[in-house]
This record gives sequence, C-alpha cells and structure tokens, in this order.
Amino acid sequence: MKKLTEQLEEIVKAGFERAGYDKKYGFISVSNRPDLCQYQCNGAMAAAKEYHKAPIQIAGDVVEGLRENSAFEKIEAVNPGFINITVSGELLRQAGVQMMTQERFGLERSAEPRSVVIDYGGPNVAKPLHVGHLRSAIIGESIKRIYRYMGDHILGDVHLGDWGLQIGLIITELKKRQPELPYFDESFEGEYPEEAPFTISDLEEIYPYASGYSKEHEDYLAEAQEATVRLQEGNRGYRALYDHILNVSVVDLKKNYEKLNVEFDLWKKESDAQPYIPAMVEKLKADGLAYMSEGALVVDVTEEGDKKELPPCIILKSNGASLYSTTDLATIVEREKLFAPKEIIYLADKRQTMHFTQVFRVAKKAGLAGDDTELTFIGFGTMNGKDGKPFKTRDGGVLRLETLREDTSTEVYKKIQENRDYEEAEAREIAEKVGLAAIKYGDLSNQASKDYIFDMERFTSFEGNTGPYILYTIVRIKSLLAKYEQAGGRVSPTGESEKLLAPVQDSETGLYLTLCKFADTVEAAYSERAPHKICQFIYELSESFNRFYHENKILANEDEERKTSYIQLLVLVKNVLEQCVELLGFSAPDRM
Repeated sequence: MKKLTEQLEEIVKAGFERAGYDKKYGFISVSNRPDLCQYQCNGAMAAAKEYHKAPIQIAGDVVEGLRENSAFEKIEAVNPGFINITVSGELLRQAGVQMMTQERFGLERSAEPRSVVIDYGGPNVAKPLHVGHLRSAIIGESIKRIYRYMGDHILGDVHLGDWGLQIGLIITELKKRQPELPYFDESFEGEYPEEAPFTISDLEEIYPYASGYSKEHEDYLAEAQEATVRLQEGNRGYRALYDHILNVSVVDLKKNYEKLNVEFDLWKKESDAQPYIPAMVEKLKADGLAYMSEGALVVDVTEEGDKKELPPCIILKSNGASLYSTTDLATIVEREKLFAPKEIIYLADKRQTMHFTQVFRVAKKAGLAGDDTELTFIGFGTMNGKDGKPFKTRDGGVLRLETLREDTSTEVYKKIQENRDYEEAEAREIAEKVGLAAIKYGDLSNQASKDYIFDMERFTSFEGNTGPYILYTIVRIKSLLAKYEQAGGRVSPTGESEKLLAPVQDSETGLYLTLCKFADTVEAAYSERAPHKICQFIYELSESFNRFYHENKILANEDEERKTSYIQLLVLVKNVLEQCVELLGFSAPDRM
C-alpha cells in the first residue's frame, strides 16, 4: 500500500513535470504549521535557482495544474514559494479503508528480510537483576519486536556473564562453608547430586560477601583466582558446581525477565565463546595484526581520519588471561558460524562506546565479521533518580529490578483503588500491567542515548505523556465498543471498512491524519533503531482520539450512519494503539 505521503508526493511530482519543472522538486512533508495546512511542498524554493524564476511563480505554475485534483480540498501557492496542501476527506477515508483491510495496516515489510542477532541481556549469573539491567532489556526487547514486525529474522541473545572471577569466588566461599560437599573431594568418582546445594537467595548472599572479603584478604582472592583457573581447565567437581550455579540463576532470571515481558531466543553464555579464542588469537598473530606491547597482546585500531589516536585493543593480558574484548570478538566468530547474520546489534551503557569501537574495528580488520555484516552499538544513557545521580535505594545500595517493578505496581494500585472499587485480585492484575507500562514507556519515550530521571509520581500518572495515559485511552475505546455492543450494535475485531465515512469534523480529520503517520513512524523507528518515535506517535494518536471523543457525540449520535462510521474509526485506533504498545513490550488491561 502506498502511504498517504507517497500518494501526495506522486501527484505533486506529476504537477511539477506538467508545469515544465523537474519532478524531483515535488517532495512532500507534514506541515510545520498545522494551523495553515496539513502538508506542504517547499520544492519551488529549491527549483528557483535552476530555473531562474521567483519561487512563488514556480509554485503558482504547479498549483494551477493541481487545483481540480480530487485528492485536495485546498492547494495554494503562498509567498515566498510554499505550496500548502489540505487533503480531501475522501482521500482520508480511502486511507482509513486501506489501513483496516491490509496486513500491518498497510505497512510494507522489508523487501529483503535479514538475519539479525541482538545482544541485549548481559546479566551475570549468581547475581540479581538490578536497575542497571533495565534499559538494555527494555530497549533491546522493543528493537527486536520492531525488527521482527518489519520482517527480519532476528534472534535475541541474553549473553550471560558466566566465566569470570565471580564463579571462583562462589566456589571458594562454598568450600569454606560446606567443605564436606563431594564437589571438593578430589577422590570422588560417583555421580554428583542433581539438586544444587544452594538456592538463588543463598547465591545472592554468598557472592557479595565473597567479593567484599576478597578485597581485604589477598590469600582469599588468590584462592578464588585459582578456583577460577581450575574451573576453566575442566575440574570435574567445579564444573558440576558451575552447572548448578548456572541452572539456579537461569531459572530466576527467566522468571524476572518474564515479568518484564522480555523474552530471549538464545540463552548463550560468555563461556560458549571460549573454544573459539585460541584459533582466533592465532589468526590475529598470523595475519600480523596482533603484537606484544608491555607484555600484553594488542591490535591497533586507529584508522585514517580519526581526530586522535585510539588506544589499541588488548586481546590477552600479560598473564595470558582474556578480557571482555577477547570474549566479544570470539562471540562474533561464533555468531558468524552459527547464524551468518547481516547485522549484530549490541545494547550497553554509552560509556562502553570505546570498547565496542575497538572490538568492531578488530573484527572488520581481521575478517572475523563478514564484509556485509553490520556491527551496531546502541549506547544508552543512565536512568537517574531525582537527584540527577544513578538510581539507588534509600540507603545508597543498588536497587533490584524486581523491587522497582513491585514498587511501581504498588503505586499504580493505590491510584486505581482511589478511583475504582475492584476486587483485590483484579486490582493487582491491572496494577501489574499498568505498572509495567509506566516503567517501559517512561524509559522508551526518551531517546536511548540520553540520560533520564525516573520520576515515580509522573511515570504512574494517568494524565500526560505516560504509559498509563496511553493504556487508559485504549481502555476508554474498549469501554465504548462494549457499550455499543450491549446496546445491540455489532463490532468486528478488524472493523467494517465499507461503513467508514469521510471525516467532516476537525477533530475527526485530525484523527485520520494522525493514523496515517503509522507506517512512516514504524519505518523510522526501524531504520533508526528508535522506539521513542513510536512513543511520540501513540501519544499524539491518544491526544487526537481524546480530543475527538470530547468534541463529538459517539454513542449518542442520532445519525446512525455517522455513529457506525465512528465505531469503525474507534476499532482502527484501538488496533493501531494495541499494535504499537505490543512493539514497545507491554499491553493494556480490559479495565482501569
């Protein structure tokens, strides 16, 4: 389906050609002065230089040949050379019909679907999810959904941190506390227990204790480092403990991610890349890219055109140990082998920009990533408290993600109970859905690279540019449709397009015009990897609908044809809003 802007541009370009000008000047944009017109063409301004004519004269020539076109209610040339366009109600009706009758509301999928991997988890095993994991999960999930909606074959990878010192610290502390466990008996040859000797709660206490203790006791740290080496060398008992740590952690992580409505297709781990490291290191050496510097193996990444020299990428430390850069490069090798992706996307704090610049340059320089594989880093800003500093608990600790979600649901629950009398179970269920929308919309409505302040009071408000306001709009439409059915009307889930009438009221016209931005919005969110554009759109659509709702009689309309048309329009708005919030990773309850 051709978008409304494409249809208008086609007509205006033909108008330029008929008037004797190059059609390239017939580009259309949404008007930046909606009080004057809906769309505008500024091409005459650009054409003036080529044709040595006043812009207003060129605009006048073009408009003269388009005045009778049925697509326009009004088209005029305005000094110094703008072409102002107001489209006809019939054209808007046709656009509404197309959105109702075509898949994805007429949005065309990518002509050439790609295989994509998105790395947007990054939690460490044996540690609870905290607010530092929030943005990666929320932004990554939305981008994955947008890519999938556009037709790409995208795989979301949690990419667990499971191979570092934290495992050695846990093993060491377990050995101190439970030395009798068979995992520490070198002579044990039987089967290890299937059940882990600890719970996730135990791990969440053990790791911080061991980490803190190791910083004050060098002998303990050395023991943990030795345990890490023995694990990585394949010690049987330590490997069995590692498997327990991993399994217990993954069960807990899946439970918490599920409550965030975040799903991963792949539960790959840092350790999965380890087998690829030796051959990769040898290739870097053999190709003459890696060299020794101050005992470490490094690769230069500075390129011609850089304003300043970049530090080399360290591949192996002086003691031969690998780093995150080593693992990330080996993971690229693994992903190329398993999935042959056309793009690999990474979500991480924007302060890691240098790290990913180094990794990507080495990957391309060494041919670890294919020539046609796009490596993309999306660096996000910090979620801050009202003091402008990274979000913390009241006592200064790191806030658990589960606690943030529960606190937000509780705040929404209080507001729901102030205004409505629900059964406890239903109120809690509604509060969970609305609370999740408050968190996700509060985050996604900001450009990813920018820091933002998490304001519980504002984010949970049912008014203004918030998740609860968007959901309240959807619920309002659901309520109107339910009342229409209760009164004997018929509501089709996708609407009955043949019953749509051309808009006659300003607010109705405005609602159609906003709906027509859907395809452009999703395409922009896809190409720019920018979920905030969808947030902007659904806020504008919600505002347009609520203006329409307040200015028109819908269910009480005495004109049955107009009332039926309104119902079809409501169905379309609801479906578009529901699709958009699904792309953002949340959903609306039936009541609020």
